[in-house]
Amino acid sequence: MPGIDLLHVFQGIGTMIASDPLIAFARIALIALGIGLLYLGVRGTLEPLIMIPMGLGMASVNGAVLYLSAKEMGTIFVDPIASGPEKLLDVLQIDFLQPIYTFTFSNGLIACLVFMGIGAISDIGYMLIAPIRCMIIAIMAELGTLLTFPIAVAMGLNYKEAASIAMVGGADGPMVLYTSLILARDLFVPITIVAYLYLSLTYAGYPYLVRLLIPKHLRGIKMDVKAAPNVTAGEKITFAVIICTLLCLLFPVAAPLFLSFFLGVVVRESGIKQYVEFLSGTVLYGSTLFLGLLLGVLFEAGTILNPKVLLLLVLGMIALLLSGIGGIIGGYIVYWMSGRSFNPVIGIAGVSCVPTTAKVAQKEVHAANKFAMILPWAMGACVSGVITSAIIAGVYISVLQNTH
Repeated sequence: MPGIDLLHVFQGIGTMIASDPLIAFARIALIALGIGLLYLGVRGTLEPLIMIPMGLGMASVNGAVLYLSAKEMGTIFVDPIASGPEKLLDVLQIDFLQPIYTFTFSNGLIACLVFMGIGAISDIGYMLIAPIRCMIIAIMAELGTLLTFPIAVAMGLNYKEAASIAMVGGADGPMVLYTSLILARDLFVPITIVAYLYLSLTYAGYPYLVRLLIPKHLRGIKMDVKAAPNVTAGEKITFAVIICTLLCLLFPVAAPLFLSFFLGVVVRESGIKQYVEFLSGTVLYGSTLFLGLLLGVLFEAGTILNPKVLLLLVLGMIALLLSGIGGIIGGYIVYWMSGRSFNPVIGIAGVSCVPTTAKVAQKEVHAANKFAMILPWAMGACVSGVITSAIIAGVYISVLQNTH
């Protein structure tokens, strides 16, 4: 009987010992990080819908490195750089997540599916209650999306890469995925990972920003929910159809996102129960599950060791911080415009992580005044932020797509 080499039997350990020490250390660190993200997701400190599949995927993929051949190490999860029909057909038959990645992730379809689900759970009537106020907040909440672009260029990224990482400031994961896929395909995996890693942190970090910049007596301002005008389903559908058509006319390159979001809105307002349940349940949460899982398994040691990743991490943090500050400034602007009757905390909801930032706003207001309810206005600002982010993505892609 031939001798048994245990390092070939337990190849995850064997490849770690045989690989470069830096790679081995990175794998161990990412396994620990994945377990940490999973734990924080289970506890609810970070967004569990993304962090649980992402964390477990990250821990698994960095443990499951094996010998693909005598000279090559890798995994059988997914190959994000498979090129040519022959190579692609090979990995489609071997890598178990490759079909989902190839047919939904690498072409942006998964972003559109998530957008359909978001549209189906978004009541744009909240935005139509006070459209001017919502748009002021939403525009100000794009501060990070706009200012991070020149900062990124100054730090050495080209225009396309800078625009892609700047979109993190919109706090809209599908938008970042879609933009980076078109403008910076070589960096779209790390940019998307950075985006979703940080978007989960908005739930944990933005409350501290609100408390820092808005005093308690302003956080506790009550707003009269009963005084809000009623917006009919017909008015919402009319608005959705007109705006969707207009935006597709102006920015055709982002039309799949506009169509997906407003299709969800129209389905919701049309009262087609079967479609609403399908989009808001199966489509949204199924897409989110596989999105998180794919992000985790794409977060291999080789990805994190890309010298641009540290820069992307810094720029992503800057983008979200500036957008949060901008949203709060927008909340203060509307507060002064309204004769100081508007709760400025609503400004943080202009950062369009639906519905996370709206929930953050309501939670902070409730902590300051348990009788205060601002969620309708916060959701209005949040939905406005989605539309504004999509417009900025359309502008970036239209202007930069054909540049070098």
